[in-house]
Formats: sequence, C-alpha cells, structure tokens
Amino acid sequence: MSIYELPETKNNQKQSKNTLNIIFLFFAFLMSVFLGLNIGKAVFFPQEFSQGNTVEVLEGKGIDVIEDEYILQTEQERVVISAVEKSTSSVVSILVKKTSGEIYDEYLKGDPFKDFFKDLIPNYKELDLPKDRETLKQIGAGTGFIVSSDGFIITNKHVVEDDSAVYTVLTNDGEEFDVEVLAKNPVQDIAILKIKDTDKVFESLKLGDSSNIKLGQSAIAIGNALGEFQNSVSVGVISGLERSVIAQGENMVETLEDIIQTDAAINRGNSGGPLLNLRGEVIGINTAVSMAGENIGFAIPINKAKRDLEQVLTQGKIAYPFIGVRYIIISDDYAKEEDLSVDYGAIVVESQDGEPSIISNSPADKAGIKVGDIILELDGKKINTDDTLTKIIQNYFPGDQVTLKILRDGAESLVNVTLGDWSDF
Repeated sequence: MSIYELPETKNNQKQSKNTLNIIFLFFAFLMSVFLGLNIGKAVFFPQEFSQGNTVEVLEGKGIDVIEDEYILQTEQERVVISAVEKSTSSVVSILVKKTSGEIYDEYLKGDPFKDFFKDLIPNYKELDLPKDRETLKQIGAGTGFIVSSDGFIITNKHVVEDDSAVYTVLTNDGEEFDVEVLAKNPVQDIAILKIKDTDKVFESLKLGDSSNIKLGQSAIAIGNALGEFQNSVSVGVISGLERSVIAQGENMVETLEDIIQTDAAINRGNSGGPLLNLRGEVIGINTAVSMAGENIGFAIPINKAKRDLEQVLTQGKIAYPFIGVRYIIISDDYAKEEDLSVDYGAIVVESQDGEPSIISNSPADKAGIKVGDIILELDGKKINTDDTLTKIIQNYFPGDQVTLKILRDGAESLVNVTLGDWSDF
C-alpha cells in the first residue's frame, strides 16, 4: 500500500507559513548577535578590528600588503637621511616681530585720509589702537642655521632687513631665543646673527667648500617653508653654477652674482636656510627662487659667508672693499649701441636718480676717475660680463692697493687705487 500525499489545504498553508516565520526569526536573531558582537568590537577595539581584517580583505582581493619595517634600498637614501638627521637640529626658524603700535603706525602711513581725520577728530590715532602698544606680533619668518656652539647664525640679509623689527629664533626642539643682528653684507645677501643671553651649547653645521661643487651633484635644502612648515626638506641636484640673477622682494632689488642654481625646491620662508651636500656640509645659503621657472632656485656659495663670518669674529663687522663708482658692464650689444671702441670693461655712467656717479672722497674720486672712463682691468684681470668689477673686487679687502687700467678719450693708462671700506661711505 502506498502512502498518500495529502493535498494542501488552507490550514496546512497557514501552519507551513508559521514554521517558516519561526525559522526566519531564529536566523535573524543569530545574525543580529553576530553583527552586534563585531560592531561592538569595532567600536571598543577599533585598532585591533581594523588591523585584523583589512590585511585579510586586501590580500583576499589579490592586493599585496607589506607590514614589515621598511629597509633602505639605496646608498643614496642612506646618505640623504643621515645628512638630514644630523643637520635639522642646527636649522632654526627666524621670527620677525614688531609691536602692535609699530604695526598700527605703519598702517596709518598708508592711509591717504589720515591727515584729514587727524585734523577733524581729536586723538585720531588712539581711536582703534590696540590696548597694549608694546605687544609683539609676528609679521614674518625666514630660516637660518647655527654655525658655532655659542650660537652664531648665518642667514639672508633680506630676512633681517628691517632695523626696527625684533628678531628671535625658534629651534627644532621648540625653544625660542632672542638674537642680535651683528652685521649685514652691503653687497651680498648675507647676514650674521648671534643668539643672546644663554649659556646653552648648540649643535652647529659644518661649512663645506663651495669652490669644489660639481654640476649634477646632489643637494639638500632645509628650511622653514612658507614661514609655517619648519625644517622642510627637499632634495635635488646642482643644476647650474656661477649664475647671475636680479632678485626682487618686498622693497628690495638686488643683483646676485656667481651663485648656485639648484632644482631642490626652495619655497618662501626657506630664505637663509642651508643647501647641503650629502655629507651634511653647508655649500650654499638658499636665497631666491625663479617664479617663472619650475624648480629653479638659487643659493649663495658658502665661501662668501665664510669670509663675512671671519671678519665679524675678528673685526666685529663685515668690511667690504669699495671703489666708489657707478658703472655699467659693457656687453657686445652695449658697445655697438654706444659706438664704443671696446666690447668689455666697466664704463662709469651718469646717475639717473640724483646720486653721485663718483662718491665724494672715495678711492675713485681720489684717483681722479671721471664719468665716461672705462675701467678695463683690475690688477690685470679683464672686466667683462662674466667677471664684473663687483665680482673681482670681492677677492680683496679694504686697504688693499690695486691697479686699474683706464680707457679715457681713446688712451689707456694705469691708475693705482687704495680700496676703501663700504661701511665708511
């Protein structure tokens, strides 16, 4: 006898549906418990939960995940990291500060209506004046680097150009010190500072030899990028040597000669920071960046700063040699344009701004040099666009006697000149 299969009735359908509902609710309960436990684990133990599952998920999708400690792959990496590690403690941020009152007064100087309101309203300047005129406010920042254990610092002249400002330095470990501006080079963008009122012994950078730099050599720039990101590091190469550029900043235009070009990124705020070789030695002072180019920056060779530092230590000032003439370096085009008989030399020109072409009582004045004279040579060294008078004279000191070859009215003559000191004029 076969077993009959009963056809489904309404009661049978209802009973079957109830059974399915119970099974569904049971599995839903199990799922909620599982999810609740994992959500709780993710909330209360997020690190463990994330690390325990992310790697498994990524690897399960065929993505390679490496959790081992990174091992330096090249000698280049090793030496760059080593140079940076032993240098950053000697690189400082230079903070430029002024009192609230000074900042407010400078603001008023730019107000075209200040005199009008000053006459109409009593005590006009005090209306919106900060409560404390003597509160120091930071108005700018640059970079410098420590070169001696007692706190001598090299930076750019344009970083500390404002004689009315107060300057402090912020070290890599967060200490702030007052500094004194000891000297500024009158021609080069170099300044020497000294940390004041402390017995702390500082770590200093070693000064390299910029005369041995090679094109393509690796270079490291460290500085207070954008005046905000302290000890930012960029790496590149020496991309040019003996460049001459015209640098322009706030209220400053300066010709920089015989400087280093690099593609290591130099940003605003990096001014005055060190350009290092892979041994961590300073080979240049970061000073300018081309706004038109891509990663084209410039640094002053450190050998120029060595000389300044030596003079500050021995004489208390930067003594810069001085002749006392205004001149234009003669190029091929200038010679053709002015119909000159020579295509090199420095021609003494009339001043366009009311300043004298030949400074009174200067070495040039005492030697009888006149407007229109062409200085062809200095001690036998030919003066041209590559070797300007300013560049050649940097090899001498005030008080040195030099011989100038002069072209006047078609005739050449030799003139002996005793170099003066720029600071005396």
